[in-house]
Amino acid sequence: MKLLFRQRFFSWLDSYDIYDEAGNTVFTVRGALSWGHLLRIYDGCGREIGCLKEKIFTFLPRFEMYAHGSYIGSIRKELSFFRPKFNIDCNGWRVDGNWFEWDYAVINALGMQIAAVSKAIWNFTDTYVIDVCDPADALAILMLVLAIDAEKCSRNAHHT
Repeated sequence: MKLLFRQRFFSWLDSYDIYDEAGNTVFTVRGALSWGHLLRIYDGCGREIGCLKEKIFTFLPRFEMYAHGSYIGSIRKELSFFRPKFNIDCNGWRVDGNWFEWDYAVINALGMQIAAVSKAIWNFTDTYVIDVCDPADALAILMLVLAIDAEKCSRNAHHT
């Protein structure tokens, strides 16, 4: 399953549309005012199906994941020097990224790649292509991409 993840061009808060290969909206993400990032995820029919909340006052970035109103786990950035690494505590996944932070592989607990994420660099807004092996993992993979994007935005905001 291939998804195109695109940030909306004119939006005061984080806002994204996620499309399938045919151009159909699969997910919509809307940011909400809060301490740290708070992103609500809606299905193609407009029903809220997930939420990603950034925990504040942590040494390394950490995000809590909720699906259908229930806590399912967290995503946290690992201390690394050259390549970004993230872990998802609910299913043993880890994320290995390249040095430029444009491409990621999501690896399961058995060491198999279950998704690939790549950033399209010639766009006006953040745009990612997400290739998910199992469509049942799409929501969790989307939360992971949102957390990585939010962490990168927060880090870049501190450097300006």
